[in-house]
Amino acid sequence: MLIGNVGAEPQVRYLDTGICVAQVRLATTERGYTLPNGTQVPDRTEWHNVVFWRKLGETVEKYVHKGDKLYVEGKIQSRTYDDRQGVRHQIVEIMADNMEMLTPRREGSPVAPGSAQQPAVNQPAVSAQTVSSPQENNDEMPF
Repeated sequence: MLIGNVGAEPQVRYLDTGICVAQVRLATTERGYTLPNGTQVPDRTEWHNVVFWRKLGETVEKYVHKGDKLYVEGKIQSRTYDDRQGVRHQIVEIMADNMEMLTPRREGSPVAPGSAQQPAVNQPAVSAQTVSSPQENNDEMPF
């Protein structure tokens, strides 16, 4: 499971059989902190190659853009290949099984099929804390 920001426009291609394959570079960041002795530990950003197949790839092609925040579920897959100069390269990819778009949609852009209507850019997003707090309703979880 990853939550991150799309670093560039998705690369989309269709195989000869008509199957869509979309690739996205996703940045995840672990926030920095200060140790008890005062040492500053900086933010750490990792880049992930995420691959979406078939209908999920088509959804990425239509609705995902640079800067969007995504939640992705999938499995890690590594592979190696030799380039034209004979140099061996190893690639680690996330083969996506599920994706949720977390960025509010832009005004005038269509809503992805099967996704809930999201607020326009200028409207605040509703978080679990604004819906209900644990103090107000002890029977429900705040998420």
